Amino acid sequence: MQGASVPAESAEPMQADHVNADFLNASAGPGRAVPGLDLGSEARFVNRELSWLGFNWRVMAEAENPDVPLLERVRFLAISGANLDEFYTVRVAGLRAMVRQGVGRASADGLTPAEQLERIERDARALMDRQQVAWKTLQDEMRSAKVRVLGPSELRAADLKVLEGYFFEQVFPILTPLAIDPAHPFPFIASGGFAMGLKLRRNATGRELDALLPVPAQVARFVRLPEGAGGEIRLLPLEGLLEVFVDRLFPGYTMLGTCAFRVLRDSDLEVEEEAEDLVREFETALKRRRRGEVMRLEMTADAPEDLRETLVNELGVAQEEIVEIRGIVGIANLSELCSVGRKDLLWTPFTPRVPERVQDFDGDVFAAIRQKDMLLHHPYETFDIVVRFLQQAARDPDVLAIKQTLYRTSRNSPIVSALCEAAEDGKSVTALVELKARFDEAANIRLSRQLERAGAQVVYGFVDWKTHAKLSSVVRREGSELVTYSHFGTGNYHPGTANIYTDLSLFTCDRALGRDAVKVFNYVTGYVKPETLDNLAISPHMIKPRIIESLEAEIEHVKAGRPGHVWVKVNSITDAEVIDALYAASQAGVRIDMVVRGICSLRPGVKGLSENIRVKSIIGRFLEHSRIVCFGNGKGLPSEEARVYISSADWMDRNLNRRIESLVEITNPTVHAQIMDQIMAANMRDTVQSWVAQPDGMFLRHEGGGEERPFSCHRYFMEKPSLSGRGRAGSRDVLPLVDEFG
Repeated sequence: MQGASVPAESAEPMQADHVNADFLNASAGPGRAVPGLDLGSEARFVNRELSWLGFNWRVMAEAENPDVPLLERVRFLAISGANLDEFYTVRVAGLRAMVRQGVGRASADGLTPAEQLERIERDARALMDRQQVAWKTLQDEMRSAKVRVLGPSELRAADLKVLEGYFFEQVFPILTPLAIDPAHPFPFIASGGFAMGLKLRRNATGRELDALLPVPAQVARFVRLPEGAGGEIRLLPLEGLLEVFVDRLFPGYTMLGTCAFRVLRDSDLEVEEEAEDLVREFETALKRRRRGEVMRLEMTADAPEDLRETLVNELGVAQEEIVEIRGIVGIANLSELCSVGRKDLLWTPFTPRVPERVQDFDGDVFAAIRQKDMLLHHPYETFDIVVRFLQQAARDPDVLAIKQTLYRTSRNSPIVSALCEAAEDGKSVTALVELKARFDEAANIRLSRQLERAGAQVVYGFVDWKTHAKLSSVVRREGSELVTYSHFGTGNYHPGTANIYTDLSLFTCDRALGRDAVKVFNYVTGYVKPETLDNLAISPHMIKPRIIESLEAEIEHVKAGRPGHVWVKVNSITDAEVIDALYAASQAGVRIDMVVRGICSLRPGVKGLSENIRVKSIIGRFLEHSRIVCFGNGKGLPSEEARVYISSADWMDRNLNRRIESLVEITNPTVHAQIMDQIMAANMRDTVQSWVAQPDGMFLRHEGGGEERPFSCHRYFMEKPSLSGRGRAGSRDVLPLVDEFG
């Protein structure tokens, strides 16, 4: 499977004549028949879980991509490992619970939970094997680049002296060696926990002992050794260090065998719907998560058989939940290697731009917004403007009120600090903190208490629905008027991830959008459902109907002899009703071009079903995260008359039916052109980082022709300033991409 992700559903992928990811300039080919596919059955959908695994294969494939810097390839491998860990602790855990409870309800594609688990296990194990093969290749290439990961047998006498000091000063004080026998109950190993199993023999009596060495998460996985010849960076995995000094932990014993192992547990969270104190209920649920059932046990393949049996029995793991590793346990930990100090093996540093318009007003974000709406494209344009927006609001004596949603944010968040400062200054501050943000629940509980201590009004939204909308509203007194400044985002208020995720930030003081934002806040804080909204739609009530109505409008344009064209960019699409609406539009002659980074349950290019739908996935330096949709409105795309929206919502059942999400229509001409002629056009044009979906659910890399000029949307965005942020610098040097390359 060189250069391609493993197929989502079949062992043998359909062969494409030519894979062309340039959706901007190339027309779609004819639809292809899928053997055995009943177009009216559930098989018209690709299984969600298997599609996600296909996405993670694409991530892992970047670890094998020679065009990616070496240590960035290691990072991609680590990301694929971390992704797979979360998949097991949440999605696989949920399916196994359904099987245990006798739930036989099929998913939208017709597979039962048991059938899904069988296919997942086969594909996931193949992926884990491929990860280890990739790691061996990367080790060889790192060695050639003078970055070497050693085994204990490769250590020199001088290394042992250095390591001894490190072991006793940095590791020994926090280790707790444990015997495994009737007098010592088997310890709890938390999810993600790493440990060593040891088989020992007492020198004095010859009696054998099984022991356990849990390793605290605070210990680095790789130990830096003195440099080798020519400045070679040398590293020893933690398990190697423990193996070398096991006699210091168990003096008087000889080691007969050892194994490294790692545990993944069920991390899904259950919360009582009638919980009176939501924070207290979440704290209790987090403790339950910590002790969840084991979903996967990774163990080195050379473990002594009786030690292996002891560990398996004590952890209560079934044989099908054991993964024997011939390589390194804990692929996700390889990310540490990206910080060894070899910048020449990483991406060339990139500094996000500060929009010229903000500089024109000496950093006054409100003045820049007053001039006209402004769209920032992160990470190409700095997320610091979002932070400054709230910091300026906190310190401005004319600001009366701030309302803010917080789904995920960083530790020591400057945004939370700004909200606290505003509350302490006497401003009315309302923070909507989403406790149900998976794996950020504990952090969000902490920040909610911090905000409450500062005097902010903290609310938690709905018990049943997550509040995933990204909204900020600042009310400022200007003369005799109150002006509402609004921020609508496609990503989280997280300065860290904003350096990696591609997202959009719309700043506006449009009155209608300001009213809409306040109505949404009132809905979440007081359950006051808005009867009407001007330029905003929210789920679970409005977004799906808006999408389907807009697709039906495109069908009507085609029937009337006008062009029907749709561009979509989302992270995932699984909602069956929306997919069927897309199929119907395709069958009516509407052209639909989509960028779907992750899960795609839609089958594109199927004869008689989706001939006019193309789907690509973009995987590269930055993680595609923005959600955008453009409807041609009878003029085709791109067009000044197209209806353009940005959103916080993916086209998944949970986002459209069980979450509070936002969909904002873009009316400002410059922002409209920026999204359509720059952002969406570049995504459609990309060939360097694009994988094209096939009718069988498989994604294949773009195949370049000899005459082709390769195009990377990420490189384009790093080099080209955006239209709406140019200010006095003007937009003469920012040609729309359709003019530049079309």
